[in-house]
Amino acid sequence: MSASNAAALIRVEKFRKYDYGPTHPMKMYRLELTFTLMRHLGLTDLVKLVEPQPASDDDVLTFHTPDYLEVLKSADSGLFFPSAYRYGLGPGDNPVFAGVYEGSMLACGASIAAAKCVLEGAEVAFNIAGGLHHAMPNRASGFCYLNDPVVAINYLLKHVEKVAYVDIDAHHGDGVQFAFYRTSRVLTISTHEDGRFLFPGTGFVDEIGEGEGKGYSINIPFLPHAGDDAFVMALDEVVMPLLNAYNPDVLVTQLGADTLAGDPITHWRLTTHGFCAAVERFKGMRKPWVALGGGGYNVGNVCRAWTLALAIMVNANVGDEIPTQWNELARHYGIKLTSLRDKHPSTSQSIVIEAVRAACEQIKKLVFPIYGL
Repeated sequence: MSASNAAALIRVEKFRKYDYGPTHPMKMYRLELTFTLMRHLGLTDLVKLVEPQPASDDDVLTFHTPDYLEVLKSADSGLFFPSAYRYGLGPGDNPVFAGVYEGSMLACGASIAAAKCVLEGAEVAFNIAGGLHHAMPNRASGFCYLNDPVVAINYLLKHVEKVAYVDIDAHHGDGVQFAFYRTSRVLTISTHEDGRFLFPGTGFVDEIGEGEGKGYSINIPFLPHAGDDAFVMALDEVVMPLLNAYNPDVLVTQLGADTLAGDPITHWRLTTHGFCAAVERFKGMRKPWVALGGGGYNVGNVCRAWTLALAIMVNANVGDEIPTQWNELARHYGIKLTSLRDKHPSTSQSIVIEAVRAACEQIKKLVFPIYGL
């Protein structure tokens, strides 16, 4: 097997030193464990490996405010200071830790590196350290300090006319929606758990954009315990028709793995079957594709989902067997996997199916006419 310039994977070794703390659900070691599983399965031999560099201030300031960036720089020492509260920093979701600024700039730089790869001709570039979609211009939010999807999309918009962003994380992609709510140059689509039941409490069907952006913000909320059938229905009824009608120059996806059953902070019942169905549809668009990571707090699920995603991206056939060497490494983190894929797809209760169908019908009435559908 030999590497191909058709696909790029951003390296993650530089992220190992950043740590949210022992009780925080965001475990940074998930990146290295995922990358190692990809390597043991031979997938890293099929891609161009790219070393990320930190983003520049100018890149990040395309979305974030100068004062917030300065506060984040001050927090990089890991020492808390009272004014940090005003910017969403402090105990809880967004702790101040050593390297918080440095690591956030690196995540943005990694997503920009993925964007550069597709602009230079790669079919797909995957940054599993990206997808931090909650950060707002002047504050941290939801484990996210800088919004690398927005920064990367802004970089792309310097070179292309239209970008589509699809977010399949269990949490609404609120920061990205906020950034592009009033423009038609970016179509944002978010599938997520209903904001009445999960952070950040936004992403309802009637949030469709404003001004020139009216009709270019799409939200499909799901009731708790949604399974593969409801998710795939939304993909086929709304997500893919809109993506194809919009016909973007570049596709950007956030592939959060916290929708898989067993995640400790969400309430979905997706399996690898539903997750891979989305990835396969994105690949089938045959558009330059920037893929980003995202949420996922069951680390074993994260490793499985993103490894399967890369296999789809590079057309590799991988079995379900987990390499013994990988399990030996993972057991140091209390993780053991028995199969790469789930055996069977999951089904949803009728109330979930009915709610998703109603949301899809509402979207069709509100925005499909804008696309001639």
